[in-house]
Amino acid sequence: MREVFLMVGPLQGIKVLELSRTLAGPFASMLLADMGADVLKVEQPGIGDETRGYTPPEIAGESTYYLSLNRNKRGMTLNLKTDAGKEIVRRLVAESDILIENFRNGTMEKLGLGYNELKEINPRLVYCAVSGFGRTGLMKDEPAYDLVLQGFGGLMSVTGEAGSPPVKVGYSIVDLTTGLYASLGVMMALWVREKTGKGQYVEASLLESIVSLQTYLAQGVMATGIAPKRMGSAHPNIVPYQAFETKDGYVIIAIPNDWLWKKMCDALGLNELKDNPKFSVNADRVKYRTELIGLMTVYSKSKTTKEITDKLRAAGVPGGPINDISQVLAEPQIKEREMIVEVEHPTIGMLKMLGIPIKLSETPGSVRIAPPLLGQHTSEVLDHLGYSAEDIVHLKEKGVI
Repeated sequence: MREVFLMVGPLQGIKVLELSRTLAGPFASMLLADMGADVLKVEQPGIGDETRGYTPPEIAGESTYYLSLNRNKRGMTLNLKTDAGKEIVRRLVAESDILIENFRNGTMEKLGLGYNELKEINPRLVYCAVSGFGRTGLMKDEPAYDLVLQGFGGLMSVTGEAGSPPVKVGYSIVDLTTGLYASLGVMMALWVREKTGKGQYVEASLLESIVSLQTYLAQGVMATGIAPKRMGSAHPNIVPYQAFETKDGYVIIAIPNDWLWKKMCDALGLNELKDNPKFSVNADRVKYRTELIGLMTVYSKSKTTKEITDKLRAAGVPGGPINDISQVLAEPQIKEREMIVEVEHPTIGMLKMLGIPIKLSETPGSVRIAPPLLGQHTSEVLDHLGYSAEDIVHLKEKGVI
């Protein structure tokens, strides 16, 4: 009989050393922490992760930006420019499974903490380097942030209304995707380590992440040489698949095939559109997009968002309202799926946070630890490494911690 381990994360026993800040790296390590990994976040003394200063908004003096990315981690401060600080990192590496860093290209090597140096200390180490443009190539030393790559990577060229100035996506989607890829990369490297006993070097970059998301758009360009343009909420290959104005707002109607097209027409009573041969198949609906969207907009403007969504939902046709984030978080389905949880914070009290999106039946993830205060676990970590109370005082006096 298969043994079941309830409420134990699948990564329990895996130690992660996080030498990253801002978004992509911390998000990657938090995903691992949510699944049970012991993540130790190392920050600069007196300053910490720069997102601690991304305010407002804040709760009891803590940046909500920082809080959103650093739960389930222990935190310590360490000056990596000091010899004592580097020695502490080496000791931590000796017992770590994963290291995640997002310093500028070459920084870790200048510190004597690059992968080639650290794998000599721990050959089983999975070292993950997160960067803007990758660690090789002509642009490897260029500075990069999410917004820069939304532009450079092509995302802003297809985001927004036709004829309007370029706009960015509302989420930091490039950073977040890079964090996802980084966590996936280290998990694959861990799997290989189980078979070979050896760690390896893993890379994830903002550029490659956003380019990889181009998928069907990039494939179309490689086939035709024609770059897609901004189309608002519309889809270049599927019609109707966009937002429509209503009496009191907007509604999404998403029809990806001809079968659902007929169901939609029946649900909304659009018999004239259903019987029109120009709209019977998607290729023709794309061809006659302007005419069709115009006719559907006349209908949608005569109804409220709820009237349309109720009809679509009753018929099993994809569609829905455009919620703001407060409305999303108030949805009963969010509560049902445990996507809002609470954890005790040392200064805030009970802190509400987003839940775990991946559900595992036998080894689920969990939110166990609130995001650490700056340096909260420094003494605890150093004590574990064998430093005495006197040593710790001395390190603090020297600005190492």
